[in-house]
Formats: sequence, structure tokens, C-alpha cells
Amino acid sequence: MSKVLRLGIAGLGTVGTGVLDLLQAHAGAIATRAGKKVEVTAVSARDRSKNRGHDLSKLAWFDDAASLAKSPDIDVFVELIGGEANPAKAAVEAALGAGKPVITANKALLAHHGTALARLADAKGVALNFEASVAGGIPIIKTLREGLAGNRVGKLFGILNGTCNYILTKMANEGRSFADVLKEAQSLGYAEADPAFDVGGFDTAHKLAVLTGLAFGVEVNLAAIDIEGIERVTLEDIRNASELGYKIKLLGVAVAHEEGIEQRVHPTLVPKGSPVSDTDGVFNAVVV
Repeated sequence: MSKVLRLGIAGLGTVGTGVLDLLQAHAGAIATRAGKKVEVTAVSARDRSKNRGHDLSKLAWFDDAASLAKSPDIDVFVELIGGEANPAKAAVEAALGAGKPVITANKALLAHHGTALARLADAKGVALNFEASVAGGIPIIKTLREGLAGNRVGKLFGILNGTCNYILTKMANEGRSFADVLKEAQSLGYAEADPAFDVGGFDTAHKLAVLTGLAFGVEVNLAAIDIEGIERVTLEDIRNASELGYKIKLLGVAVAHEEGIEQRVHPTLVPKGSPVSDTDGVFNAVVV
């Protein structure tokens, strides 16, 4: 490997450009920790003419993410396209197939194809890293893969979606309706224009599938996860829960039984004063 670690980034949306910002702002500290300079040398996105707030003229541009992924001019492929299918899936497969380490934050891709991709990475002797795919501010992936590798996990649960937690927190603290807080979350960029994936619990289910596979060493059937979102949670529900000493949180839960792993996503009564109950706003929490 060269004295410079050359990154190829596919996907230049909010996350992709944010990664560029961080790599530039902390270049010195990153080089010190890595023992070499880490530079983005090539990128791929759908619209080359779009203004992304960065000078990309000195970077190699690839219209096809898979071509970037297997380019001999990069050392590590960073997939930030998103989605469970192509082009993200094809690009990650191309990178691993070419013997290149992959970094991704794509929980949907991992939830649907994580086992197959992990096997490909293992066969090629390269790393598949995805710490940012679940609870980005919490090193839960590293903890499960390394710190708890020798332990038997019986149960894990947590708040895995910041949008839902923000909405439930605002409803509880300010006495506002679900619809009203959802509009605010959309205006702040916490929720998408079509929020169904978040508020319906599907994003949490994808993240739970990733954690379950790591914690219990099983291949997860995403379709087998029982999913209920927060759309039907009312102010009356939240007030009644509070009177009984609880807060309502959307949790992803995985429990080991003799017959297999139970997985579910649903609004849950959490005792006030507990670490999970006290996790408010857009923040996540995971208990193992």
C-alpha cells in the first residue's frame, strides 16, 4: 500500500459531502492516528454538474460506482449511496471481489445482504466495516464484533431511530400532536418528506437486524421481525404512561430463546429514570 491511503467515495449526498468535510477538517489528526495521509482521490455520484460545495476538479470522477469500486487507483472503497439494491450492492460486491476493503453506513444493504457480503469479504481476506450503519455515535458494532466476541448475548434492545425518538420526546415534553412534531422534524431535516420508513419502524428493523446478526451469530430473516411504528401513539397514550411512571420509546428488541431469536420493533413502556428512558431527542441508546 502506498504512503497515502487512497479513498474512493461513492455517493455525494448529505452523508458523502459530510465525510469529505470531516476528512479535510481533521486531516492532520487522521494522518497521525493512521500513520499515513488519508486522501479522497476518486468519487462517484449521479450528477457531475451539481454544486456540492467542494472543489472536485482534482478528483477522478466515475459515473459508475462499481467501476470506481474496482479501480486500481484506490485502496479503500467507501459506499455512501444507500439502499439495499444496486448500485450500492453491485459496487460493494465489486470492491470486495477486487480485494479492496469496504466502509459503508448502509444498514438496508447489510440487513438484506450482510451475510453474503461478509462471506465474500472473508473469502477475499479484506475488511467490511460498517460502524456508522447503526447508532453512529455509539461504538456498538465494534463492541459486538470485538469486545463481546467471547460472550454469550441473551438480549439486546435500544432506541435505534433518532427521528422517532425526537417525535416522542417532543410530544411528551411539549404536549404536541404526532402530526405537528412530524412537520417540525421534517423542517429540521430529521425526517424525510416521506417519513414512513422511519415512523413505521422499518429503519429500526434494519438496524436491529444488523445488531442481531452480530450479537447472536445468526443469519437474520428481516421479514420475520414483528414491526409496529409510532404513527398511532397519541398524546393520551403518553400522558397515561407518564402517570404510571413510564415513557414511551420505540425500541428494537432481540431475545435469544431455545427455539431461536425473537425480534420485534414497537412502542414500549420504559420506566422513568432508566438510561433508555432518559435518552431523549435525536439520540440513540443500546443495551446488551
